[in-house]
Amino acid sequence: QLVESGGGSVQAGGSLRLSCAISGGNSGAMYGNYVLAWFRQASGKEREAVAATRSNGNTLYADSVKGRFAISHDNAKKTLNLQMNNLKPEDTAMYYCATGYPADWSFPQGYSYWGQGTQVTVSS
Repeated sequence: QLVESGGGSVQAGGSLRLSCAISGGNSGAMYGNYVLAWFRQASGKEREAVAATRSNGNTLYADSVKGRFAISHDNAKKTLNLQMNNLKPEDTAMYYCATGYPADWSFPQGYSYWGQGTQVTVSS
């Protein structure tokens, strides 16, 4: 089971920290070369990749969030975090965490497990 938290409403330039609690034997895909990721989906738009971290520690970011967002994985606490700074109105979306073994980290089809999402709203 993946459970996101930390969403909310902020003004542009503000910060939020999202967390995803990973529990259950089959929810984490935490074996081998797994990938843990954050996606987002704005109203009327397709789901898009935001950031990911691989089992080897490498991190990946969408160009739109580079330098503003930071993904981290606390293996001991079994949480996936997303620190979001300098938020912009275009960051407004439902944010989802996902785990799996995707061939391409940015393709949602490659992920097996998803959370229910947490809403982030950024006002100008």
